[in-house]
Amino acid sequence: MNKYTKITASIGPKSEDRETLTRMIRAGVNVCRLNFSHDTGDTQGQKIDMIREISAELNTPVAVMIDLQGPKHRIGNFATEEKYPLLIGQKFTFDANPLPGDSTRVQLPDSDVLASLKVGDRILLNDGKIEMRVESVSPNSVETTVMRGDEIWSRRGFNLPDTEIDTSVLTKKDRADLEYAITKKPDWVAISFVQKPEDIAEVRDFITARTAHPIKIIAKIERPNAVERITDIAAAADGIMIARGDLAVEVPYAEVPAISRYIIRECRKMNKPVIVATQMLGSMVNSEFPTRAEITDVATASYLRADSTMTSEETTIGINPVKAIETMANILRHADCDAIANPFDWSRVENIPENDWSRSVASMAYLNRASAIVVFARDTIATTQISCRKPDIPVIAVCNEPAIANQLCLARGVFPIYDTELFGMRDAFNAARRFNINMGKLVIVDEEKISLRTLD
Repeated sequence: MNKYTKITASIGPKSEDRETLTRMIRAGVNVCRLNFSHDTGDTQGQKIDMIREISAELNTPVAVMIDLQGPKHRIGNFATEEKYPLLIGQKFTFDANPLPGDSTRVQLPDSDVLASLKVGDRILLNDGKIEMRVESVSPNSVETTVMRGDEIWSRRGFNLPDTEIDTSVLTKKDRADLEYAITKKPDWVAISFVQKPEDIAEVRDFITARTAHPIKIIAKIERPNAVERITDIAAAADGIMIARGDLAVEVPYAEVPAISRYIIRECRKMNKPVIVATQMLGSMVNSEFPTRAEITDVATASYLRADSTMTSEETTIGINPVKAIETMANILRHADCDAIANPFDWSRVENIPENDWSRSVASMAYLNRASAIVVFARDTIATTQISCRKPDIPVIAVCNEPAIANQLCLARGVFPIYDTELFGMRDAFNAARRFNINMGKLVIVDEEKISLRTLD
């Protein structure tokens, strides 16, 4: 049987040719992430078409996830290309003036950001190397004091860990990108810089107004206020991505592991898949081998029963994207086996009611030492809920719609099949045999009916 923890791979310049992408999918990629911060429109559309073609050729469901850029904020330009040093205690102004900046001020182009900042808020630049505190605010400017210094130059991105910005989660660019992407029927849409559940509702309304195709939404958790509202955000979304890069800038980096573990637990309670992302095999951008710390990081995601790990630069600009996927898949296979052999008592922390039907399915499989659970899936709900109980045996999902099979590629321990004949005949035995399960007991879930049968 294949690994239980799924792999979400970012597709970029080094991985977007057909041969490389085919080898990556064979090596263990389950979800292909297309970052709309970079290529957009037809370029990304051609990649989606190619992924669908490879999936059909390999007879392997593969999910397509588009990742919208979101409201990424940057300062304006300086008068020269040089870098300006900012020293601790120095005063610095951000304002609406479009004139080039100097050593004392620079434009902050986003009027909604200026209007949202308040005294005491922090402004972080250069991935947190610079920290400023807002001392005073006026309609068109904010005065700050430098708390942690470094060099600053034109168009640097910034983070506002203490500020909730009253703005749409969809920028003008996002709306254009999503409008086009919908025509290509992606399986998942990832929303950047989510702050509140209403952000998810806004995107869902945008999608449903334009298509009846079932597109699911991933909320990227990158901000402290999103962590504080994770329960409500997870309830509104269809899945969660722990985007540890920006998150580690906006919260103290030492807190990120505990926050990640907390989010994974909350997602499991709420039957939502969760992706652990950012720099999991970062050294493999330039190396054929991971560090020992990276190996442990990937394995820990499996031990925590995350649904998926994710690659970023490793597979977009790395020297060997296929090797990166092979490495991640190999780590996950070993970690998944260890996690199954040494299970943690999740019932203590999940607070799942004993009469919960999906818990009953998992318990039935465990008590009868079943070889697999076979679900005839008209949608993703039942299969995802069983997956979130982490039964530690294969959950085989037989689907009569390709979109359902693709979306279930993200669920831990789920092995989807798109086969209308198997689905129509409710043929659980041949579905199990596709994954080399030739004997043992099967727990079969068909809508509200649950049964136990012996395969021999």
